[in-house]
Parts: sequence; structure tokens; C-alpha cells
Amino acid sequence: MPTLQDFFQTHHLTNNDYCVFGVASCFVREEGETQAVSILEPIPSAALEALLKGIPTSYRVAQALPLGDVIQADQITLPTALGDRLQIPDDFLERTAAAARTYKRRPEAQGHIPLGTLHQEFNHSTAKKRVLNQVNIVNTEDNVKQHAHTHKVL
Repeated sequence: MPTLQDFFQTHHLTNNDYCVFGVASCFVREEGETQAVSILEPIPSAALEALLKGIPTSYRVAQALPLGDVIQADQITLPTALGDRLQIPDDFLERTAAAARTYKRRPEAQGHIPLGTLHQEFNHSTAKKRVLNQVNIVNTEDNVKQHAHTHKVL
């Protein structure tokens, strides 16, 4: 994982490069109970275009910012307009670099949310909960039983 000091040199990005950061409503399961958490995530250009078409999403709000406003030489600064008590994922730097590169590749996507603007008109839904620490345990009972004649040539 790159350090904050070499983030811009490693990923060929500058302080002025555009990126959209969103606040997602996620959940963490602890001891059988589900607790809501707010996660700050970069949103790539293709995902943003899909979200703006009205698909249900866990994102409540997003803001377009230059990378230098969020990633500085020695720390990650949370945008105050997006709220407080935001959590940052472990792979935040890598995901931010990847998302920022999508906006460099497709500069027309920067027109959806102007720089510095807050966007709140997402189709926010938690019907399909994003559980961050979900563990999928596969059992033999999960195997699909097929009819005896499925693979026979008749």
C-alpha cells in the first residue's frame, strides 16, 4: 500500500485531479446484531453515471473534490460537507487512485457533478444491505440436486 507521501508520484495524479467521494450506508454484523456505519468511498466515473440514472444505491450524498482536498502529504482529510463520523476503508488510497484515473480517462464524466458541488439526489435504498464483514460459509446442503436424467443422452 502506498504511503500518503508518495501517493501522487506513484499513481501519476496531481493535487488538482478530479474525483467524486460518496457516503455509503453500510452495515457491520457483530455478535448477531447489525449496526449501521457510514463509509467514505471514491466513486468511479462509470458507477457515478449508473447512479445518476436512478438505480437504487447505498450512497446518500456525494461531492466532487480535487484530490489535494482529501489526500494531503501526511493525512487523509474528511470533507466536512459530507458529515462527521465517517469511516474510511483500508484500501481507500488504491480505490481513490483508481477512481481518479477513470475521470482522467473520461473527462466528460466530470460534468455530472461540478467540482466542489454536493449531490444528494440519489435513489438511496438499504433494501439490499451492504454488510462489510459478511462471511459466506458453503455447506454440502447448498449443492444443487440435479435430476438423474440431466446428463444422459436420450
